[in-house]
Amino acid sequence: MAVWGGIITDEEERRYDRAGFGGAGAIGTRPALLIIDVQYRTVGTEPRPYWEAIEEYPTSCGDVGWAAVARIAELLALFRGKGFPVLYPHVAPKNAATDAGRLAEKIPTIMGIDAKGYEFVAEVAPRPGDVLLPKKHPSAFFGTPLVSHLIDLRADTLVVTGCTTSGCVRASVTDAFAYNFHVVVPEDAVYDRAPTSHAVNLWDMKGKYADVMPTDAVMDVIGRVETTA
Repeated sequence: MAVWGGIITDEEERRYDRAGFGGAGAIGTRPALLIIDVQYRTVGTEPRPYWEAIEEYPTSCGDVGWAAVARIAELLALFRGKGFPVLYPHVAPKNAATDAGRLAEKIPTIMGIDAKGYEFVAEVAPRPGDVLLPKKHPSAFFGTPLVSHLIDLRADTLVVTGCTTSGCVRASVTDAFAYNFHVVVPEDAVYDRAPTSHAVNLWDMKGKYADVMPTDAVMDVIGRVETTA
């Protein structure tokens, strides 16, 4: 059963089908992996249930985040093995004097994250040659040189992973779609603190902006893409 099964009604499914949503996309010849905001502030320093995890970092998604990290690690190994690009859009540490704005009004807890919280989770941390993209807003594209890097890397397909499904992942997916990239979302390699929001956003992205499928299926497809010099 799809992750949104039992949440999205048959009536809603029929409406999207009737509108013609959900057409099959395609994978190009040069995929790139985006690992968005997989930092300790979003999962905690070790796997814990949600209500325990937020005692360490209020912004943590808890053990569902760690489950996604395990799948991201598999994708990362595949991309590295094939020599495909890996990029890390991530929230940089906040300067309380200048970075507050609307974000601090909506999510004040993000202004109090310590340095450890902003570190990349070790299991999927960047290596030399990966592209690091500090960002201040949800989309990996907004105010960053992501498009320039993707052009330079000749990427035509983005596999989008990370956190949160309903926030930075979705914002990045819609912008990637707007830039005419093929977009793939591995449904078990993204995570969110709210299960319903996670499921509904996956369903909606599948209908409009991306191919959404399990990580195993994504790895099968990417594994068959020929490497190029």
